[in-house]
Amino acid sequence: MSRLTTVPMSAVLLGIAGLIPFIGFSALAVSGSDGGLGTIGLSPRTILSAYGAVIASFLGGIRWGVAAARGAGWPDYLLAIVPSLLAWAALAAPSPWDLRMLGALVLLWGFVDQDLARRGMVPNWMSRLRLALSGVAGAALLVAA
Repeated sequence: MSRLTTVPMSAVLLGIAGLIPFIGFSALAVSGSDGGLGTIGLSPRTILSAYGAVIASFLGGIRWGVAAARGAGWPDYLLAIVPSLLAWAALAAPSPWDLRMLGALVLLWGFVDQDLARRGMVPNWMSRLRLALSGVAGAALLVAA
């Protein structure tokens, strides 16, 4: 049973590493500094938006992979494509709505995926880790908006 409740250290460390761009680029965006990115025609906000969209798509990929591994049906596959579609729409939205949409999406998806553990499709630790990671990432996106 401990295997189902103990979070693997690799998942914790890689999850935290994945938060570094959210926190760093959000801090730069809020501070008004471009961190030298202006010299290459980028802004922290642009990078944050792109990273948020990529991660939102990744979150859909988690559900797709679980659905494929566990023989789930249409509802899980349909739900799996929602984050990618909404993230793509967010990239087309004007500021500040792009980051607001992405922040809300990442936060919401932390809750949406809670059903995976309840249904026995992923280990229990994954639900707890996803909530924590989604909370920090979503908050960073919303703060930078």
